[in-house]
Amino acid sequence: MNPLRILISNDDGVFAEGIRTLAAVATMRGHKVTVVCPDQERSATGHGLTLHTPIRAERADELFANGVTAWGCNGTPADCVKLALFELLQEQPDLVLSGINHGPNLGTDIFCSGTVAAAMEGTLVGLPALAVSVASFNWNEYETAANIALNIAESALADKWEKSLLLNLNIPPCSLKNMAPLCWTRLSVRHYEEQFSRRTDPRGRTYFWLAGEAIKDLESVGEGPKDWPSDVAQIASNGASLTPLQPDLFWRKNLSELPDIKTIS
Repeated sequence: MNPLRILISNDDGVFAEGIRTLAAVATMRGHKVTVVCPDQERSATGHGLTLHTPIRAERADELFANGVTAWGCNGTPADCVKLALFELLQEQPDLVLSGINHGPNLGTDIFCSGTVAAAMEGTLVGLPALAVSVASFNWNEYETAANIALNIAESALADKWEKSLLLNLNIPPCSLKNMAPLCWTRLSVRHYEEQFSRRTDPRGRTYFWLAGEAIKDLESVGEGPKDWPSDVAQIASNGASLTPLQPDLFWRKNLSELPDIKTIS
């Protein structure tokens, strides 16, 4: 494959090991890599944009492998990709990568994921985009995930990537030799127990800390092939999960299943 122009972002920030590993591996493969990512952690910011304060970006090449052009931005992950595409880059990239995220981005948790939002910004302007996460907060071996992500991206580009297709990749926390085969997965619906932890500060005032544990018995959604496992089930079996997403959230079941609105005046 000819060298690609790759834009990389994340939500863990410019100092995160995952993004530095992904950029280094892409560079070693001969690709031209530009990083534009938050200057500090912006996890769980979803697709938020900065509208009421200035967005600033500073060069951060020294944090990355030789040959990587990097910027740290004070905005959200979505801000970073927008700024890169419309102001910082001299040429449009061939590919947008987001990650490698420190922790999973599975099921309906993608709606609050800054990692997925950064990749989605690429999809929204018709660019191939892939979000990649290691599905554990305690697993720090990112090189395997980087190579799997780039193998998938390079292969998908060779097969003419669909413009509306966003790929969400989650890698299980295990070595490659212990990893089950990669497969297509369906998005799960994630439900949580005990969403908030109620606490008291030193002055006796109550405050809340968002917490919660995901319920493991999760439901799959969508009209995809019924033999596809859910992304959560695939990770639980130590398999890498690749879920196809798209910006269009339109209802895809039969209209007869919706409430009758003809009688509403």
